[in-house]
Amino acid sequence: MTVDEKIALDAFRQDEQAHIRLDVAKCRDCPDRVCVRVCPGRLYSVVEGTAEVKVECSGCLECGSCLTVCVRGAVEWSCPRGGFGVRYRQG
Repeated sequence: MTVDEKIALDAFRQDEQAHIRLDVAKCRDCPDRVCVRVCPGRLYSVVEGTAEVKVECSGCLECGSCLTVCVRGAVEWSCPRGGFGVRYRQG
């Protein structure tokens, strides 16, 4: 079973409060955009025609990779509130 197939089995309960926030000003001048490449859920993207990075929290695997690799400190990450977030179904 591939990683993508395992991720597809996970269940997510989305909270109205985002547990990931980006400081867009810090992201704007980032030449590396490592967050876009490192996120296993592929939740980060660059808005076409702009330099803006955006994140969609609804499929977050809560691994914290984005927080770890952002050398500019633009990612504010916290665990989702109780009862929300990812529920792993496959080891």
